[in-house]
Amino acid sequence: MSETTPESAQGTTRKVRVFLVDDHALFRAGVRTELDSITDEVEVVGEAGTVGEAVAGIAAKLPDVVLLDVHMPDGGGAEVLRQVRPTHPAVVFLALSVSDQAEDVITVIRAGARGYVTKTISSQELVRAVCRVAEGDAVFSPRLAGFVLDAFADRPGSAPISDPELDLLTPRERDVLRLLARGYAYKEIASELFISVKTVETHVSSVLRKTQLSNRYELSRWASDRRLV
Repeated sequence: MSETTPESAQGTTRKVRVFLVDDHALFRAGVRTELDSITDEVEVVGEAGTVGEAVAGIAAKLPDVVLLDVHMPDGGGAEVLRQVRPTHPAVVFLALSVSDQAEDVITVIRAGARGYVTKTISSQELVRAVCRVAEGDAVFSPRLAGFVLDAFADRPGSAPISDPELDLLTPRERDVLRLLARGYAYKEIASELFISVKTVETHVSSVLRKTQLSNRYELSRWASDRRLV
């Protein structure tokens, strides 16, 4: 299985095949319904509620991406990874959990997951995250990337880390946000970046809209969580 999104003989990109692993049946049903209703980029090909069901189902379906819960009664996501990855290394795992604890993040990443997003993620962001890990990127919810960077700082050849929300911003918007979070006034940002104050205001308005935040103080906290400052 290629690390890039598979294509048919006609050159048409096919759907990313997804397998759901979560011990809550209602949650699995909700994710399946959401993914089926908002996009034709992904296709849910199977689901499981236990480690044993997950290992057998993944081996049978050979999905592109497994959406994997971290905590389950019979061993959790890390155990699924330990049992599946040695025999099916091409299957990509994306952890999807209510937990944002560093220990949980590091455990599943060390076990072989390609990314980690929390269940507060929107349906559209989840689709983007699934497609990104299928293409070979590493994807993390806000602030979780820092845990991974700290844990793997000394490891060479680390995979690039992606933040679905941060990816919405243009490079110039990131520059403006970084200076804004450092306490620069609009006039100082304009001088630093050689743009007009009006352009700075336009970029800030765009960042506020994309992040759905209300003011520069919330933006500063948002930028700090992503280590932009």
